[in-house]
Amino acid sequence: MTELLKIAGLMGLGIVAGLINVMAGGGSTLTMPILIFMGLDAATANGTNRVAIFFQNLFAVFSFHREEFYHFSSVLHYAAWAIPGAIIGSLVAVRIDDQLFQKILAVVIIGVMISVMLPQRPAASRPLISHQWLIYPVLLFIGFYAGFIQAGVGFIFMAAFFHILKQNLVQVNKSKVFIIFFTSLPALIVFALSAKIHLTYALALSAGNAAGGWWAARLTIRKGEKLIRWVLFAAVLLMAIKLFGLI
Repeated sequence: MTELLKIAGLMGLGIVAGLINVMAGGGSTLTMPILIFMGLDAATANGTNRVAIFFQNLFAVFSFHREEFYHFSSVLHYAAWAIPGAIIGSLVAVRIDDQLFQKILAVVIIGVMISVMLPQRPAASRPLISHQWLIYPVLLFIGFYAGFIQAGVGFIFMAAFFHILKQNLVQVNKSKVFIIFFTSLPALIVFALSAKIHLTYALALSAGNAAGGWWAARLTIRKGEKLIRWVLFAAVLLMAIKLFGLI
C-alpha cells in the first residue's frame, strides 16, 4: 500500500470514527488496530490517535455551538473536575493482564449500553433526593480513565451524565465532547514530549475525525435521542464483540 493510499484510508476511517465517537463512543477501537497494522508500535498508535481525538472534539464543540447555544460556564465547571484525573491518568502506569482487561471492559460497556438504552422515568416520578454531587468524584475517575486508556470513555461518560445529572442524550453528547476535549490535552502533551506521535498519520486521521465529529454534532441536534440510542447500541455491541475476541 502506497503512502498516499494510507493517508486517504486514514481520512475515510477518521470520518467513521468521528461520527461514532461523538454520537456514542468506541471509535478508537477501529482506528487503533489500523494504525498498528500500518506499522506503528502501540504507544505511537495511541499517541497518534490522541491527536485525532483532540481535533474531533474541537470541531464537534464548534458544531454544537453553531446549532444550539452552549452553556460554557456549566461545562467548564465539570471539565475542571475531570482534568486533574486526566493528568494523573496520563502519568501513572498501571499494569494489568491485557486479555483480562479487555474482557472486563467488554462487560462494563455492555452494562453501560443496557443502562443507557433503558428509558428514564418521567421527572415527576423520580425521587426528590438528589445525588448529583456524585458527578464530581465520577468526573475525576472519568478524567483518569480518559488520560490513561481513552478507549470506551464515551460510554462511561454517557452513563454518568444520563443517570446522575438526568440529562437527555443530546445534552450528554454536548457535555461529553467539550469535557473530553480538555481531558485529551494532558495525554496528548505526554505523548508529544515522548515523541510517540506519527505526524503524517495524525494529520490525516485528524482531518477525518474532525469532519466526522462536526457532522455527528449536527445530526445529534437535528435527529435527537432516537438516533443516538441506535448508534450507541451498534457501537457498544461492536466494541464488546471485538474485545471478547469474536472478530
